[in-house]
Amino acid sequence: QVQLAESGGGSVQSGGSLRLSCEVSGDIAREHCMGWFRRAPGNNPEGVASIDNTGRTTYADSVKGRFTISQENSRKSVYLQMTNLKPEDTDPYYCAAYSALKPGICNMWGRLEFRGQGTQVTVSS
Repeated sequence: QVQLAESGGGSVQSGGSLRLSCEVSGDIAREHCMGWFRRAPGNNPEGVASIDNTGRTTYADSVKGRFTISQENSRKSVYLQMTNLKPEDTDPYYCAAYSALKPGICNMWGRLEFRGQGTQVTVSS
């Protein structure tokens, strides 16, 4: 059974940085993408960053140039480095393993296979 556990959230001022970590227990299937999404209560989830098993990354336009996703070669840890944070980045952030709608196209989020409990990121102006 795969379990994902996020950490690293917190409160920062606008322009600050945070690094989120996702620890993975169990084995992620090679064909699954790993990524981070955020979802405020009542809103649709937004996939912010993804990475496939080769290390290829994709980002939402809203975070390009500010966020960086990375993973250990073993895929046991996935990270999201967030810089130049803005108040609109405030949300719970979730780590997920998922199937892409098209194989290998990780920015096309499909079915969530596993997700963590989330970690809150709050950015004040």
